[in-house]
Amino acid sequence: MQAKINSFFKASPSPSPIAASTTSDTDDALAVWENSRNTIVNTYERRSAIADSSEVLKESNENPLRKGSSLASKNLKKKRNYTQFHLELGQSDFLLRECVECGVKYAPGDESDEKSHQSFHKNYMLGIPFKGWQNERAFTSPLLNKNRIVLVLENDSPAHRNKVQEVVKMMEVELGEDWIIHKHCKVYLLVSSQRIAGCLVAEPIKEAFKVIAPLGDERQLKKESFSPSTSIQFGNIVLQRQVSKRCRASDNKLDDGAIVCEEEAKPAVCGIRAIWVSPSNRKKGLATQLLDTTRESFRDGCVLEKSQLAFSQPSSMGRAFGAHYFGTSSFLVYKASL
Repeated sequence: MQAKINSFFKASPSPSPIAASTTSDTDDALAVWENSRNTIVNTYERRSAIADSSEVLKESNENPLRKGSSLASKNLKKKRNYTQFHLELGQSDFLLRECVECGVKYAPGDESDEKSHQSFHKNYMLGIPFKGWQNERAFTSPLLNKNRIVLVLENDSPAHRNKVQEVVKMMEVELGEDWIIHKHCKVYLLVSSQRIAGCLVAEPIKEAFKVIAPLGDERQLKKESFSPSTSIQFGNIVLQRQVSKRCRASDNKLDDGAIVCEEEAKPAVCGIRAIWVSPSNRKKGLATQLLDTTRESFRDGCVLEKSQLAFSQPSSMGRAFGAHYFGTSSFLVYKASL
């Protein structure tokens, strides 16, 4: 093994002149071959002065803009959409605004939220859209003008019941949830200008209790009943004086206070669980029309007396309306079952 290694590192004999010339010629040929093999030839074609837009777009997609290019600087000058982020840490009114009229909270600036609020606000103020049904129990009279009242019972079609549920959800905004209706109720819908502008929910009852009215309320009713005439007549000309009625601030709020009643129960036939009129249609007599129609149709073949009606625990507005409708603050009330 040692001999082979030594023989490998032995100095080679000096080449002869003929061998040296042969080696130099070979090296020159090898250099020429290497130079010719490593040569890179680039060819270019001249473009037209106006470039095709499709080619420019293709080139921009294949070669994205680099930092510092002129086109990149132009794109940076375009307006950018900056989104503002907020942290919700349990705030009670986090970026929400409450509508004074309908009471719904929504996020200003949110397009979908504002659209849903506008839709609900319109239905709440004017009434729920209603084109009518082919088979409906409709009541009309000269007192209703062009309006009509539609009766819906528990055995009616699902489409009728679904529309009632839609109205009840609107009523729950003011009257509270999960108590207004049950399967044994009769529902009266007042339709005006293809909208449900009012609703009354009635149920059969057997007894109710008479409210003990404060003396101040009775005196106020007597004063209103003997109020002077608001019209003056000169021959064939009648001048009508316009009277603006001022309401107390508490009239528009629910009255959660206790109502004092007599201990002795009175017989009653119809219980008014809830009555509601859309805000823009109030003070037009629609609630009175609903009650009158209920008295005429609640029992087949007979018209109920006002003394046979009873209200569930009313709000302050309900108490004022009941005193006006019955002519006394001592009307009948009952406890509505849930």
